[in-house]
Amino acid sequence: MALTKLPKNALGTGSVDADKIEDGTIQNAELAGSLSEDKFATGTIANAKLSNSSITVRGTARNLGDTFTIGVDVDWQSVQTGDFTAAVGRGYFVNTTSGVITVTLPTSASIGDTISIKDYAGTFASNNLTISRNGHNIQGVANNSLISTNRASLVLVYVDATKGWLFTDEHNVQSLEQIQYISATGGTVTTTGDYKIHSFTGDGCFVVSQAPLGPGTAADYLVVAGGAGGGRTHAAGGGAGGFRESKQSGAPWVASPLATPTGLTLTTTTYPVTVGGGGSGGTSPVPAPADNPGDAGSNSVFATITSAGGGGGGGGNSPGVAGGSGGGSSPTPGEGAGNTPPVSPPQGNPGGNSGGRTVTSGGGGGAGASGGDTSTGGAGGNGGNGVTTNILNSPVTYAGGGGAGAGNDYPGPGNPGSPGSGGSGGGANGGSTSGGTGGTGSTNTGGGGGGGGYNHPTVARGSGGAGGSGIVIIRYKFQ
Repeated sequence: MALTKLPKNALGTGSVDADKIEDGTIQNAELAGSLSEDKFATGTIANAKLSNSSITVRGTARNLGDTFTIGVDVDWQSVQTGDFTAAVGRGYFVNTTSGVITVTLPTSASIGDTISIKDYAGTFASNNLTISRNGHNIQGVANNSLISTNRASLVLVYVDATKGWLFTDEHNVQSLEQIQYISATGGTVTTTGDYKIHSFTGDGCFVVSQAPLGPGTAADYLVVAGGAGGGRTHAAGGGAGGFRESKQSGAPWVASPLATPTGLTLTTTTYPVTVGGGGSGGTSPVPAPADNPGDAGSNSVFATITSAGGGGGGGGNSPGVAGGSGGGSSPTPGEGAGNTPPVSPPQGNPGGNSGGRTVTSGGGGGAGASGGDTSTGGAGGNGGNGVTTNILNSPVTYAGGGGAGAGNDYPGPGNPGSPGSGGSGGGANGGSTSGGTGGTGSTNTGGGGGGGGYNHPTVARGSGGAGGSGIVIIRYKFQ
């Protein structure tokens, strides 16, 4: 039976309930086409009136009427050939053919954020990809990740602050939680246990190809400057080159008492290394001028660490010179100051004093002790001792001061005195009273040169000895 069209107000509110409609009365076949929206009052059918009021999209229930965005699974980007910062929802083909690349994760992240990475050219083994965590954990660890296998593919998904970014899809990846270490070349390289040691006995370059950001991965160093030359005539010993060393907590060797516990955090760059040469000894001609101190040693430099060359030993009526360790005083009072310019821990000590004697002088300062003062009878002051470190995995002493030359205790007894001994760590002995030349500081120790000997009655004037060259040593954990 056909229904007569009802006017809008033909039914009172609530006048039709389920009991008023017999089961099966209204069927789909009874409707010609579909009901248009103008047949319903606004808001007539609420979600709660429907048997299914939500739909599930990618595992998340969405209410009908909600507004949300459905993005593509991975928005792949053009090939990356240099360092870059990744964005959420994107995939990156990374080409390390020309060198290592670092991808930095986003600063902020929320659960479900996803980033995909693929080795474009199959070169991750030769030129690694570093994933910089940018303050977040990776796999629950506060370390960057190093991807070092060719054809690696991986997907990172952010979870929370505890686990950070997790790898949820890994292909041809050998290690994702690998702790990174420094990798570098330059100098003479030796291996001891888990450590590489680079020794520079002359100028060169320390080239860092990998420099991680995690704790415990900084490099330790020993930087010793060139020792100074000893003076000529009434001559004092030359000061040792400045001595600076680091040893991080937990490093398995015995360092010197001067070592700082803070190593150097390096970057992937080339560090020029300068090894200071020893200063020349005083060699003024006969007769005057006889007042000729030794020359200062040259600085040694690695990265931000500079050790100052030793100060020249005084000669004749010229005082000692300041430096990494200071030169000893000639008969004209004035020993050279050590630790100049000042650093902490101190890189050296002052030279010794002549004690008011007229023809004898003080020893050069060493890294471990001040230079010795002269004594009566024409004995020259001893050089200050250096300090010992095991950074090379065996004990070696560096930066000893040079001994002062011997002299006659004029105008006293006039008996020949003894030359001062060089300090341990390459310091040279002083010259004899017959006008002997001071000894030369040992090579690559930063030892000071010995002062020239002097004999007043015969006016025999010995030249000062040259200081020893310095050294730079870099040590780091490589595995």
